[in-house]
Amino acid sequence: MKRLPFYLTFLFSSSICLAAENLSTIAEQSNFQKTGRYDEVETLCRNFQKNYPKLVRCQEFGRTPEGRPMLALITTRTNAFTPYLAKEKHIPVTLIQGGIHAGEIDGKDAGFLALRELLDNTATNDILDKQVFIFIPVFNVDGHERFGRWNRPNQRGPEEMGWRTTAQNYNLNRDYVKADTVEMQSMLRLINHWDPLVNVDLHVTDGAKFEHDISVQVEPLHAGDEGLKAAGKKLQENVLADLSKTGSLPQPFYMSFDKEDDPASGFVDGVPAPRFSHGYFQLRNRFGILVETHSWRNYATRVRITKNTITSILEQVARYGNEWEKIASEADLRSIKMAGKPVPVTYKTTDKSHLIDFRGYAYTRKPSEISGALMTRYDESKPQIWQVKLRDEIIPDTYITMPQAGYIVPASYARIVIHKLRTHGIQFQSLGNALNNIAVERFNATKAILSPQSTESHQTLQLKGEWTDDQASFGKGSLFIPSAQPKAALVAALFEPQAPDALVRWGFFNNAFEKKEYMEAYVAEDVAREQLAANPELKSIFEKKLKDDAEFAKSPQARLEFFARRHSSWDQQYQQYPIFRTNIFPK
Repeated sequence: MKRLPFYLTFLFSSSICLAAENLSTIAEQSNFQKTGRYDEVETLCRNFQKNYPKLVRCQEFGRTPEGRPMLALITTRTNAFTPYLAKEKHIPVTLIQGGIHAGEIDGKDAGFLALRELLDNTATNDILDKQVFIFIPVFNVDGHERFGRWNRPNQRGPEEMGWRTTAQNYNLNRDYVKADTVEMQSMLRLINHWDPLVNVDLHVTDGAKFEHDISVQVEPLHAGDEGLKAAGKKLQENVLADLSKTGSLPQPFYMSFDKEDDPASGFVDGVPAPRFSHGYFQLRNRFGILVETHSWRNYATRVRITKNTITSILEQVARYGNEWEKIASEADLRSIKMAGKPVPVTYKTTDKSHLIDFRGYAYTRKPSEISGALMTRYDESKPQIWQVKLRDEIIPDTYITMPQAGYIVPASYARIVIHKLRTHGIQFQSLGNALNNIAVERFNATKAILSPQSTESHQTLQLKGEWTDDQASFGKGSLFIPSAQPKAALVAALFEPQAPDALVRWGFFNNAFEKKEYMEAYVAEDVAREQLAANPELKSIFEKKLKDDAEFAKSPQARLEFFARRHSSWDQQYQQYPIFRTNIFPK
């Protein structure tokens, strides 16, 4: 082979170095003491596309409340740069996001490193031959730019970082179901378009000091479609094995003690609620992976481990993605047939436990002279094997039965609900004609408990009661949401009051549980006397309740309401959940 002249070799080498330099991060340049601001993400996104025009697309998929672009790098060797082409060619899509909590920013720098290695290293070319890789360096962009020292006081590095919540103080990893934020709405729109098979959320955990450096949790595994659970277990086990080979000490559960600050209490695994990323995607019959590096490792170590995790996940998808795509499609078909069947909406961890060896440090527990509380202090110079309990037997706790036909939302509430349905890509129809006196199930709320404080800008509501048979009429413009659809489990999660992140539990229908009309006490006194005089049976019931229910007996309001509820002026819509179930398909 003829050798290039020296000067051409130099120019060629220089151009490679220049390209590599353009794609190096501030984290690398500072020996992982620092991380860059968001303008670095914008520059790198453009430069990756410029340097690899056939393999990378830099795309904006939304704007934050403060007007910053939300960016994704679409990377593949399949040329499937649109959702349509990926679906047509049956190419799995993997979405990996960093910075949902923008102080936990390992994923941003690790993702850029992993992406550069994938593009430069011919030994890993087949990874991008077999999937579309969507990398979102920073999800919480405005939070990222609330930049400063000590934004994460219990984390070692980088020197400065972003903030946990958005500019509107929302925690995006509590927003997947309620989807309040512009950022989440943009993300779900991207997800609806691309339908990623695997969705990865990169975090840094808070907590105690120990030697284990990362946890990787996957769903479906404990919850979700039965066919996908085995694949989820395989995915998790393979990633953990890959990480172990690189010298990491990974765990398959979230490493937070059962009792805060007490290592002896051990650990409890569980199923996350769908407000969280890895709890949400199993409701769509897709994989959700939560990656948590350990905050007490230095930044260089955490970025390296996160990069290894990204590479391992992409390798798993390259190897098994087509097989898992088929299982996910079969899960969608099973979901379409959920009508009339029991569906779990909550899970619990049993008391069954087993001992595990966990690599921690020697520690003491003594009352603090500062706070007065019992505090744990660790000696990192003395590694120690803890034998602690792990409770990891997880079973369904609450089942609901999917209605044979679906759910109906009255026209008066359609505007509230329709936006959520579109955001999640759920099938529904707006009724063109009124429905008169059809058989339905109405949720009979026996108790409605409002939270005393707001959570994520909502006053949450807990309902107690049960579905009962009834009849109701619905006007034109009411919504029908069929049970028979691939996202049936997500539909149940939105509309079943017992589901942990149902819209009603987030307070979207609180107005229905507020008393707006009332009877003055002096009027209620007269009404009560009239009812007692006219109805001896009612008098007997009232007297028995006075005798048996001490709380009722000592409450003037409860006693008067006993009679007000039996008067024709009582608001029959008070505390009525405004979503109905039906076994009849509207025509």
